[in-house]
Amino acid sequence: MKMVIFGLTVSSSWGNGHATLWRGLCRALAARGHEVVFFERDVPYYAEHRDLHALPGGGDLVLYPEWEGALPAARRELEGADVAMVTSYCPDGVAASELLLASRVPLRVFYDMDTPVTLQALERGEAVPYLPPWGLGDFDLVLSFTGGASLRELRARLGARRAVPLYGSVDPDVHRRVPAVETFRADLSYLGTYAADRQAALEALLIEAARRAPDQRFLIGGAMYPQDFPWTDNVFFVRHVAPGDHPAFYSSCRVTLNVTRAPMARMGHCPSGRLFEAAACGTPILTDGWEGLDEFFSPGEEILVGRSTEDALHALRLPPEELARVARRARERTLDEHTAERRVRELERALEAAAARDPVGAGEPLEPGGTLSLEV
Repeated sequence: MKMVIFGLTVSSSWGNGHATLWRGLCRALAARGHEVVFFERDVPYYAEHRDLHALPGGGDLVLYPEWEGALPAARRELEGADVAMVTSYCPDGVAASELLLASRVPLRVFYDMDTPVTLQALERGEAVPYLPPWGLGDFDLVLSFTGGASLRELRARLGARRAVPLYGSVDPDVHRRVPAVETFRADLSYLGTYAADRQAALEALLIEAARRAPDQRFLIGGAMYPQDFPWTDNVFFVRHVAPGDHPAFYSSCRVTLNVTRAPMARMGHCPSGRLFEAAACGTPILTDGWEGLDEFFSPGEEILVGRSTEDALHALRLPPEELARVARRARERTLDEHTAERRVRELERALEAAAARDPVGAGEPLEPGGTLSLEV
């Protein structure tokens, strides 16, 4: 199968989670015998922080300065493609959608990696620049980074004919336990780009916990934090943690925190890729709670749930052997259910079902290196 993708970025992990996810998926797709071509607009913001120059697994990364200049290559790649995909936050999402929908590609896919954010903007009457103004009804398949109510809303609000989840994942060859690094040493750490709608939970679960546990060390890693962020003397900061340093970041702390963006938490069924990365590194996780969390990890057994500062302090008071048990169970489940290779198999089944016009969404996986069988 040849897949052509028009996305936000795979070349820079700065301030976004799309890149890390796509790197794992591209490697897994290649391992399954598939060919990937990824089109990314070469914007200065990501170019200044580029930390990848070739797709994992040997696919083609096409960096282009502006859409018109990319059209000849895009048309050429689409001619031989089995699947074409546009993702949310693709800076040329509408133009790319028009191109692939007008092409003869057998399967046209839209992957909303930010579904609750998309739906929230629509509720507010705001323009969503990466969405085709006519909706998603012309795509053969709509994938969503979140499940549950998000899928129903994609059908009702945007006309998606077939909407299925493709959740976050982890590449266990990249995210694994490594020796601790002093720079990342912490009792409780948090890795994530600043977002205003995460601030209340972050303050309750980390900042206030730090105030009440002055003898412990807290660490935040990420970009875009404002100057007026409420730092305390025992909260330390690393401005950007490159993907290659994520395993050391997680391996160097006793507990790591996950905070979900508010629109995603409200919709539920929204596992961040950070959950699976930390779990694969064997680090116990404290997360905010949301509907559907128990579909991915068992609360109290494989993951700790925090709704208050006291919950965070309780997690830090747990004995080392209990934290180790929680981390071990989460890692086992992640390696069984939440790897990039597992997601690629799920993607293959979704594509086969869409190609067969299967109303249930079932279907056999696409054979490695095979092509889709379509009735035309």
